[in-house]
Amino acid sequence: MNANHKDVMISNLYLAISKLSTPEECRMLFDDLCTNKEIEQMAQRIEAAVLLKKGLTYNQVIEQTEISSATLSRVSRALQYGKGYKNLI
Repeated sequence: MNANHKDVMISNLYLAISKLSTPEECRMLFDDLCTNKEIEQMAQRIEAAVLLKKGLTYNQVIEQTEISSATLSRVSRALQYGKGYKNLI
C-alpha cells in the first residue's frame, strides 16, 4: 500500500468518527473497530491524562490506572506538546 492511499484511509477514519454524535454511536463503532483490550488502553490513556491534568503524580496515576510508566510518559508529553487531549479535558 502506498503512502497516499494510507493517508486517504486514515482521513476517512477521522471523517467517519467525526460524524458520530452520541456516546452510544461511538461505542458501537469502536466495538466494531477495536478489540476490548484496545478500547481499555485508550480509555486508560484518557483517564491518565485527566489525572495528570488534575496534578496527580506519576506514581499516583500508575496506582489508579495501572498504566505503564512508558505509556504514561507518552501521555504526559502529548498533554504538554500535543493538541488532541486539550480538546477533551
